Amino acid sequence: MPESHVILNAPAIQRALTRVAHEIAESNEAAGDVVLVGIQEGGVKLAERLAAQLGTIWGQIVPVGHLDVSMHRDDLDQRVAPTVHPTVIPFDVTGKTVVLVDDVLFKGRTIRAAMDALNDFGRPQRIQLAVLIDRGHRELPIKADFVGKNVPTSLAEQVHVRLGEAGAEDEVVVERK
Repeated sequence: MPESHVILNAPAIQRALTRVAHEIAESNEAAGDVVLVGIQEGGVKLAERLAAQLGTIWGQIVPVGHLDVSMHRDDLDQRVAPTVHPTVIPFDVTGKTVVLVDDVLFKGRTIRAAMDALNDFGRPQRIQLAVLIDRGHRELPIKADFVGKNVPTSLAEQVHVRLGEAGAEDEVVVERK
């Protein structure tokens, strides 16, 4: 039976997201040029929560999109039919600062795929990356601009971000395989 332990509970997740939202606001003076794009599926809820906090900080609505990267991954030949989620980007990204949002940054391959997929929607002025958890083990030269928590892990561990799933509390759990 796998052993697991909670590394962030609901209040800790909220504090991390509040800090990340303030860091995004401090790094981007032109609030009207910032859009958030959550990577399906873990980054979508986080992007929506960050947008709400940024809206409070900036006093204006921050557009949010959802991006599926399944067909842009470099390991398509190694997976059984990918689960495809809807991509909804109801705004033009050209000339904008796009903050890609994901739950866990691991090897960097999902982020590379997200940048490729984002090109289908225009040419952003700048792309930034916000993640709730950075667990290390990068295979590509990708670094998050905004991190909720750095969690050094072994390759024998998995990180699960649970955000209000099935009526449960928000939590981040590390599980040893």
